Amino acid sequence: MFSGSLSASAELGRPPDQRAMVLVLAALVFAPFAAGAEVAFKFIDQKNQPVADAVVSLLPLDAAAKSVAPAEAAVISQQKQEFIPYVTAVQVGSAVHFPNRDTVKHQVYSSSKIKKFELPLYVGEAKEPIVFDRPGVIAVGCNIHDWMLAYVVVLDTPWFAKSAADGTASIGRAPPGRYRVEIWQPRLDKPVTREITVTEGPAAPTAVTLELGRDRRIRRTPDAKGGGYK
Repeated sequence: MFSGSLSASAELGRPPDQRAMVLVLAALVFAPFAAGAEVAFKFIDQKNQPVADAVVSLLPLDAAAKSVAPAEAAVISQQKQEFIPYVTAVQVGSAVHFPNRDTVKHQVYSSSKIKKFELPLYVGEAKEPIVFDRPGVIAVGCNIHDWMLAYVVVLDTPWFAKSAADGTASIGRAPPGRYRVEIWQPRLDKPVTREITVTEGPAAPTAVTLELGRDRRIRRTPDAKGGGYK
């Protein structure tokens, strides 16, 4: 049975039917990784379509993760009454800016247990970025526009990546050893986990097929620009 520390049901104070749900793992095949090669994945769904916004991470089992300073602050902007990007993956200790690039005010907040915060109504730059100092998944919303939703996936490892529109995710190089792989996506009920071993030698991208539940984000109001979700 798969288990993991990340939860796809990060609280936003919404009913369960508005959260991502239903995980069916259709196929998951892991090949050996090369220490000197890119650790890469390719995610597709049950209809053989690429899966974007899947966050995959490697957690070392034989030793502690490298002590690596977080990268530059990430940015989740508010544009056309949406959060962009929808999913952001960062390392523990990273700061995230929430600029409002709309002409209307937004009130950004999270009621997630891992990181509760609120940025009162504003336009332009928020007064200060939010620092995420604990691992887990944080759901972010807007108190003014109920359909606005974003996720911040905070990881206690430097080896992670988020899949692009074509379903590919490249983590980079990792030292030889045993790792726990964790895969999270908003439409999964819980993360997929698996133990793998990074070894010397060439390795092709790992193919992962996920059967996703439907997108349960709130539909936009009829007079809001931008349409709904699939």
